[in-house]
Amino acid sequence: MSQIIEFVGNNPLLFFAFFMTLGMLVYTEYMRLSSVNTALSPYDTTQKMNAGESIFLDVRDDSEFKSGHLLNARSMPVSKLGERMHEIEKFKEKDIVVYCDNGMRASRAVAKLKKSGFSNLYTLSGGLVAWEKANLPTVTK
Repeated sequence: MSQIIEFVGNNPLLFFAFFMTLGMLVYTEYMRLSSVNTALSPYDTTQKMNAGESIFLDVRDDSEFKSGHLLNARSMPVSKLGERMHEIEKFKEKDIVVYCDNGMRASRAVAKLKKSGFSNLYTLSGGLVAWEKANLPTVTK
């Protein structure tokens, strides 16, 4: 025990960096496990798309959206989601599939949507990268 105290006294920055890294790891895992949103595989997403009753929300930037997106997706960058929320208020009871490139921005968007009262939220697991890896089509219109 005295060796641990001596180590901490001799290496305070190393000790601080270790606990900061450990804290970030625990926080990330906690957020991942406590997340209520459901991640859909590209296959499950195509089934929702074919059913025609879901809204697809692309939360990437406008330039990324123009380079390719899912059919009938709405562009709503996560940075502008708060100010453009009124555009999708009428879809609160519908299934909303949120996606971005790899899923990071989609998770932030889902959190914002939950705070605004949306309940049926899904994310595309792996984002558009996984969609394209599954050789599924995108549109540029």
